[in-house]
Amino acid sequence: MWVTSSLTKALKPTAVALGNFDGVHRGHQQVIQPAKQKQGETVSTVVTFNPHPQEFFTGKRRSLLTPQSEKVEQLQRLGVEQLVLLPFDRELACLSPQEFVEKILVQQLRSHSISVGQDFCFGKGRTGTVTDLSAIASNYGIPTTIVPLHTCGGERISSSAIRQALEQGNTDRAKLLLGRAYSLTGTVVAGKQLGRTIGFPTANIDLPMEKFVPRNGVYAVKVYIDEDKSSVAGVMNIGNRPTVNGTNQSVEVYLIDWSGDLYGKVVAVQLEQFLRPEQKFESLDALKNQIKIDCDRAKATLETSPLL
Repeated sequence: MWVTSSLTKALKPTAVALGNFDGVHRGHQQVIQPAKQKQGETVSTVVTFNPHPQEFFTGKRRSLLTPQSEKVEQLQRLGVEQLVLLPFDRELACLSPQEFVEKILVQQLRSHSISVGQDFCFGKGRTGTVTDLSAIASNYGIPTTIVPLHTCGGERISSSAIRQALEQGNTDRAKLLLGRAYSLTGTVVAGKQLGRTIGFPTANIDLPMEKFVPRNGVYAVKVYIDEDKSSVAGVMNIGNRPTVNGTNQSVEVYLIDWSGDLYGKVVAVQLEQFLRPEQKFESLDALKNQIKIDCDRAKATLETSPLL
């Protein structure tokens, strides 16, 4: 998939899916689908913004369900041919809805079709609606598909709803809304190596700064190492390690019935089930016994969710 933040380097003409797409969840996938049903020589293209507009206006870093590398991976899996990351700056923010369509979608990307979610807003002050987008685009002979909001169990599928589920440790709900298990991807780095002293060596995972981290606690997980297609069962802990007086949040995973050197490797950890909150134990022996219990529970949980 071609990824660019330069409109001059974008592949053209395009069939565009327009939005923020943080999470690339089931609702986003419905918006992207029309762009994949392209006609002729058009390139199926997801157009999004970098940084997220909220981050630009507030000046505060926004945590993301899918940082750029993960977004690229998910879009590739969907068969998208191009990702255009529009640099969201003062100039772009000041474009009127009419100017946005004319300068970006028509002149620069030579869009032959556009698809957006029903609640998409654009242009200066977010004054442009999908109805405006459709009307402006139609003046250039460009059809616009407006995708209705998707719900699951009566709840709108949204990035906010997924965050809320993960904050509660509700991995099943997050999986249902995403259409896949939520995952944490990062490089294994050296930690304090305390796990080795109690027989459970853990891999300390360095995540992107902007990655949204779920509720502190212990999870049953599937671990994929350096893009291996097969996974390894594991137990992951997110938290401050209170038993050893830890103060900084860490993400550590223990791979069950596996041995090897993980330092420097990229691992993707899929959250399958929240097992328990993080807690402080009276001794390392008590912690060791609890980890054994966690491993047994993780094995039982993962048996009902077979490793691929």
